[in-house]
Amino acid sequence: MKITKDMIIGEILNTDPNMAAVLMAGGMHCVGCPSAQGESLEEAAIVHGIDPDLLVARVNAFLESQEAK
Repeated sequence: MKITKDMIIGEILNTDPNMAAVLMAGGMHCVGCPSAQGESLEEAAIVHGIDPDLLVARVNAFLESQEAK
């Protein structure tokens, strides 16, 4: 599965139990926020001053590393 910046954060969190830690390491400390259930990764990244494309790349790199195990 590939994560895209238009995906809802809550949906992304449901893809892998470790995804919250990956997002938090990327500067997204709002994973438990109610907005995470309706806000896209891109919207949240912009609000937090994070490059959405860089965050998507990090998240997808994590997923690829998990698949390789």
